[in-house]
Amino acid sequence: MAYADIMHQHYDELTKSEKKVADYVLSVGQKIIYATMTDIKKATHVGDATIIRFCQKLGYSGFTDFKIAIAKEDFPKTKPATADHYYDHIAQHLSDAIKATAALIKPENLQTAIQMMTTANRIWIFGVGGSGEIAHSLSSILLRSGLKCTPEADPHFQAQIASLLDSSDLVIGISLSGKTKDTYDSLKIAHDNGAKVIAITNATVSPIARLADVVLQTAIEEFLNGGSVAGRVSQLYICNVLAEGYEQVNHVDALALKERVLRAIIDKSIG
Repeated sequence: MAYADIMHQHYDELTKSEKKVADYVLSVGQKIIYATMTDIKKATHVGDATIIRFCQKLGYSGFTDFKIAIAKEDFPKTKPATADHYYDHIAQHLSDAIKATAALIKPENLQTAIQMMTTANRIWIFGVGGSGEIAHSLSSILLRSGLKCTPEADPHFQAQIASLLDSSDLVIGISLSGKTKDTYDSLKIAHDNGAKVIAITNATVSPIARLADVVLQTAIEEFLNGGSVAGRVSQLYICNVLAEGYEQVNHVDALALKERVLRAIIDKSIG
């Protein structure tokens, strides 16, 4: 049974406060899977216990269980109708991810980010999990544009690094959800020490986005399918755009740099 049907079935059994939660969930629909309990509390003016009791009355163990059930309900809709040519479906999905991300680019934000990268004394890139891998990819991409950045995916090292930064430094924080606690905590330390912050994230109203000086928005929301290729493609597209923009603004001779890199590694191949 669909979650909305379950809510309607049990609606009369809910207390006045629990009905506020039900009404809010119905009003936002599938977007509730990206919400936190804090988001719901702010919108409905109820407490944690009310939200948990609401979920339990519907037959779920708690709020997380409730969100997973909703995500599972919608998941089959993202799959092709048949197994035939599934690779075409994947290709289209990845192409759509790039187009959707491109549509979200704000030129003024992009130019601000590039200017911050140009003037920074040191640049660090923070991310954990899949976004930590993207942090290393961004560092590699920018290196080929002549810009040296240091990626860090370990939250403990991130915190230590952040504590030593100042107003001449820049940190690029990567998180699809914008709510990754480890990344947020490290960026908060850097921000409080005066460092500039660029956020690469889906949610422009997320904690990480609110902390940043400028936000570059990705387009692939993930919950049940965390770490998907489409999510990473969306992030990598932004990384590539940053590198290309940096080269143009700073009149980087990209061909000469690529030749130097090639000459440095060409003998590493097995001939």
